[in-house]
Amino acid sequence: MTFYEKEIHRVGRIIYANRSQIDTVIRTRKYLDRNYEANVNLNLLARTHAVSKFHLLRLFKKYYGLTPAKYVTDKRIAMSKQHLENGMSATQTCFAVGFESLGSFSTLFKRKTGKTPFEYQKEQLSRSF
Repeated sequence: MTFYEKEIHRVGRIIYANRSQIDTVIRTRKYLDRNYEANVNLNLLARTHAVSKFHLLRLFKKYYGLTPAKYVTDKRIAMSKQHLENGMSATQTCFAVGFESLGSFSTLFKRKTGKTPFEYQKEQLSRSF
């Protein structure tokens, strides 16, 4: 084995020493990507992945820079943009992506995008013509 191969293996062992943590976080993100519209909470995620909810919260934030709840919110907003661009009404979009209240959805959407869902949809539809 050459010096460089030994170094690659040595560095790999250091970087991937916490492989189980990385796997847990990746599985959690994939679960959130598939179930963003469901009522997902930290207790459910912790039980699903057999880790402490506080440990999972720290790991997720460490590797992705945000909490699972924030990740789900961002995912829901991104998916709602797609639904609105495809002509779905704001009310239908709200419930399709997992929000329980049209008012909170509209407020959050405006805070994240600078526009209400209706304004966003109108702007996107006008761009397509």
